Amino acid sequence: MTQRKVEAAGNGWVGVDWGTSSLRAALLDGAGRVLEQRQSARGILSVAAGEFPAVLRELCGDWLAAGRLCLISGMAGSRQGWLEAPYCECPASRDDLARQLAWVDPGRIAIVPGLVCHHGGVPDVMRGEEVQVFGAMELLGVHDLVAVLPGTHSKWVEVHHGRIVSFATAMTGEFYALLRRHSILARTMDEDDGSLDEAAFVQGVKHAQRTGNLLQSAFSARTLALFERMPRAAMPSYLSGLVIGEELRSHYVADARGFVVIGAPELAQRYTLALDASVRCLGAEATWRGLASIAQSIGKP
Repeated sequence: MTQRKVEAAGNGWVGVDWGTSSLRAALLDGAGRVLEQRQSARGILSVAAGEFPAVLRELCGDWLAAGRLCLISGMAGSRQGWLEAPYCECPASRDDLARQLAWVDPGRIAIVPGLVCHHGGVPDVMRGEEVQVFGAMELLGVHDLVAVLPGTHSKWVEVHHGRIVSFATAMTGEFYALLRRHSILARTMDEDDGSLDEAAFVQGVKHAQRTGNLLQSAFSARTLALFERMPRAAMPSYLSGLVIGEELRSHYVADARGFVVIGAPELAQRYTLALDASVRCLGAEATWRGLASIAQSIGKP
């Protein structure tokens, strides 16, 4: 496997981020720099069993034809994906992930396993975010950090001495969607066009942190509308602030300096506002650098 790593490095790698609803790929040179990117709407939920190789070839078959090593992160390694890749136990380094790759085509195509940790005997898992965290470490040149990865299921990740020692999941984005579309609150606000009312958002963050109970603070979205204390157009931003404020309160954020937010720019903006601090933000580049760093670790003892 060491020889395979050397050959791949000379020819570069193919990195793939295969999620539930989307598929992204990047052609990386031997140093892990992105040469080209492609994307598709063929997330794992739209791919039938047995069709994963064809979908991958359709997106980047020309890159693979050159004999490059391909590493895949994300939900392709889930039970509903291409091949279930057993989780790697925390604490874990990138070398640990490289040693536990699930090979779908030995020596050519492999899936990164994802991580599992335990809180009070209850497991928590992630697939894909671990790659972003190791990529952030490479990009920032650090071995200790706290990373926040916002999304449907936000992740809070602690890294010490180059190893992910623990993480926790918050169903922030999913709770927002449920409250926004399937609760009484849906009747108090206009359709969410994705724009952000910063004042309403920050008001929601602060109210959630003062109240300390989302079950109680969420009702304020109804009463503010009932007494016309906030325009309907601002209510989605306020509700977003409530759920993100609850997430931050639950993770006892007292000092956000040194935090790294990894995610889409629009989400990174909200977390930067909520944390009320100058935090470092990274996007897709963390995924590609993370996959390259894992590829470079293949074959290490």
